[in-house]
Order: sequence, then C-alpha cells, then structure tokens
Amino acid sequence: MVIRRSVEELCQADHEGDPAILEHWLANKTPKQVRAWIEAEPAGGFVGVGPAGIAGVGSLLPSGRIALNYVAPWARRQGVSTGLMRAMEQRAVEAGHTVCTLTSTITAHAFYLTYGYQDTGEPVRSFGGKPAFPMRRLVAPGS
Repeated sequence: MVIRRSVEELCQADHEGDPAILEHWLANKTPKQVRAWIEAEPAGGFVGVGPAGIAGVGSLLPSGRIALNYVAPWARRQGVSTGLMRAMEQRAVEAGHTVCTLTSTITAHAFYLTYGYQDTGEPVRSFGGKPAFPMRRLVAPGS
C-alpha cells in the first residue's frame, strides 16, 4: 500500500525507525480505513498513477484541508506530489475555498515551502513528539 510504504521508507526523519512511532502513525493507514475515508468523502480522494501502478495518494477534506499526500518510494521526485497538490487545490477552488491548509511532516516541509505554502505558527507535535508544521497557501485567483 502506497501510504504505508511512503511512511516507512520516505519519512525516516519523522520516525527514525522507531517501531512505536511507526505503529502509532500507521494504525489508521489500513486498506479498510482508507476505503472508509474514500467512501465518506469520495470527491476528496486523489490517486496518481505511473508506469508501475499507483504512484501517489492524496485527500482533500471539505474544509479545504489537505489531509493526505503520500508518494510511492519508486515515484519520489517525479512530479507525483506536485500533480496531486495541483488537483487537490483545484478541487478546493471549485468548492469555493481561497486557502488550503495542511500539517507537514519534517520530510515534506521543504517540498511544501518550495511549492508556495507558508508556515502559520509554531510547530506542533506529531507522532513520537517530532515537530509537524501547520501551513497554508492562497489558492484562488486574486486572493
């Protein structure tokens, strides 16, 4: 499953291989739970597909909050996350939002900054006490 492999293999800076942190982080990242999220908010689920199958998964909540943005390890740095972000932001604009928000991991923080997101305050604690960064970006034209 893309989400689990992304966390396990790409988010080392966030979990440092600690089994307790991984268990806590991955506890709700099961096929059954992901299916429930999609069924609850079908317009908010996004999938990036590449030559080897599913390359990334994203989720946009009705509030304009980006809840998931995970890329398969084999698809890292191939534009998958950027494509997912564009699609989620476009959907947010279509729903009337002018701002998208998210909370970034250490691993993804530089990506989001480069993409145009800004930190909105002090870091919060994530799984295992590591910092996570509340962020936002204006997405509607003229905002």
